[in-house]
Amino acid sequence: MSHLSEVSAGFADPVHDAQTAFRAVLDALSRPGRPFAIGQPVPGLALGPAMAHALLALTDGDTAVWWQQADPAAASWLRFHTGASLAATPECAAFAVLDSVAGLPPLTAFSAGSAQAPERSATLLVKVASLDAGPAVEWRGPGIQGAQTVRLAGLPDDFWAQWQANQAAFPQGVDIVFICAGRALGLPRTTRARRLEEI
Repeated sequence: MSHLSEVSAGFADPVHDAQTAFRAVLDALSRPGRPFAIGQPVPGLALGPAMAHALLALTDGDTAVWWQQADPAAASWLRFHTGASLAATPECAAFAVLDSVAGLPPLTAFSAGSAQAPERSATLLVKVASLDAGPAVEWRGPGIQGAQTVRLAGLPDDFWAQWQANQAAFPQGVDIVFICAGRALGLPRTTRARRLEEI
């Protein structure tokens, strides 16, 4: 069997599906704290549907992707469909696939852009066990009416302190898309977050 026949399919309808997936990610980042459905399962890949379709929609031949856990099959699949290259280190990545929150690198390991070019920061795609369970965190900022309470499972204890430092560096800073199965939830650098005391 040839290599081409072994590569899992990308979008069934490349133009329509890419636009749909890109819109879902854009909506997630424009409306922080609200999950959006994205993608269908891709046979033969360990990546969940939302992670796979977000990568297809966001990456191209000019972007480098850093994989927290080496996944040669997924990296080859992405390179075949979009031309995205491998980033050797987190700081070189335009996008990062983070599928183990237990070993999540510090946010400062990734590019925050520069004062002259803040748009050159990294976007982190973080797989979590749930978008509905975990410590209560209040989000405020553009795209949120008043405040939004968000619960994400399994993040490191110091994650929200790291996020406060990231947000304080605006307009520099990373953006995050949390992903669980077929849903995506955005956390842009404009969003302020604080842990709420459990009652």
